[in-house]
Amino acid sequence: MSAIPPDFWTAFASPGTNGGDWRVRAPLPETCPRLLGGVGGAGGRKWIIELAAGDTGMADRKSRGVSVATVELADDQGGRRRHIVIECAEPTGHAWFDLLGADLAGMLASQAPAPAVTRTLAKWRRFWGQPPSELLKREEQIGLFAELWFLWRWLLPAVGPLASANRWRGPFGARRDFEWMGGAVEVKGCTMVRAPVFRIHGLDQLDPPGGNGALWFFALRLREDGGGDHTLPGIVRACEDGLADDPEASGLFETALTTVGYSPLHEADYAGTRWRVVDERLYPVGEGFPRLGSEDFPYGLPTGVSELSYALDLSGYTGPCIRNAAEASQIFGTG
Repeated sequence: MSAIPPDFWTAFASPGTNGGDWRVRAPLPETCPRLLGGVGGAGGRKWIIELAAGDTGMADRKSRGVSVATVELADDQGGRRRHIVIECAEPTGHAWFDLLGADLAGMLASQAPAPAVTRTLAKWRRFWGQPPSELLKREEQIGLFAELWFLWRWLLPAVGPLASANRWRGPFGARRDFEWMGGAVEVKGCTMVRAPVFRIHGLDQLDPPGGNGALWFFALRLREDGGGDHTLPGIVRACEDGLADDPEASGLFETALTTVGYSPLHEADYAGTRWRVVDERLYPVGEGFPRLGSEDFPYGLPTGVSELSYALDLSGYTGPCIRNAAEASQIFGTG
């Protein structure tokens, strides 16, 4: 996704393209000349998309701080043409509005204006009007990357968009990161290249699910590498693309991202760290798998001990595991 140039709006101090009493210009003329940005009228910032003869217009006032209307604007030849105009009237929303415009420019490359605007607003409506979250800590970034990697590479191909999004329960306080009827997966990421060592939080994190359910442990080893193929924003976009054909799945995913504290406002910071995937394995958590559990402390933790975490070292473990996502598809059932 191309970014809106930082000085784009300040450039309106100089004369721009004629749009009646509005001043407009293209923020990304090389990649999306159809998208224009403008100021004028009541003074709010606007994204403007000219409609062709067969294009559908639209209106939307459901998004806080943003309105959408179809209006006729004068062109340079003195004629009038229909345009979709998206306006941000609140200065506090300008940072979000730039991100929305950049996202919209990417969608206009393959979609008609009205569907592109509708889809973009559906995504950004979840972030709009919320106070910006703080930058995720490094360990939180690694954990989120690992969960999204599992969703994208392992779960999506097996069960499809809606089931994948529904099963991502960790952001909402569930005991496991992914849960469904009959199974659960706990996901961990680490950057210890020489040994697969993962931090387990709590006695019950690797306890088996109730009933006849099976618990699996997904272990992702990463290495920070300036030439690495992956970034956190990149894996977010990969998941968004994989879920895009199902609006309900996309909505669930964006809600989960918001809940964990991921903000697109920080994408430039997150993109500065590149990752290389060293190893990925899925282990059944059964007899012989190294873990502590509630059964090891039948009377609870000792007095004065309120929390317990431990390091799970799988370097010497020779039990069963799955290394290929395609081989795990039957484990996850159907969507």
